[in-house]
Amino acid sequence: MKLLEKTLERSELEDMLLSELQNVGREIGIPGVSKLTKRDLILAILKEQAETGGLLFRRGILDILPDGYGLLRNNGYLQGEGDIYVSQSQISRFNLRQGDQVTGKV
Repeated sequence: MKLLEKTLERSELEDMLLSELQNVGREIGIPGVSKLTKRDLILAILKEQAETGGLLFRRGILDILPDGYGLLRNNGYLQGEGDIYVSQSQISRFNLRQGDQVTGKV
């Protein structure tokens, strides 16, 4: 796996043509780029960037607690060790709501 010179943000990737995304995917070692849809390729690039940059890429269902902060739950709304804290400011900033499926770098 090869690191890119700079981290590409989702908005930058969405503005690229599929052929440009395929080139980026090949450059960082994503297999089968020609078979991926644009959306799937963008997600694969973001995931690869996060993992090679030492970050983890996680997904979960947002459970907003009475105190205003939230937790990303991996197993429906059941509490678990893999729950990820989401601050009240992030919930407000991204206009998140109870039950939203959220994916991001942690």
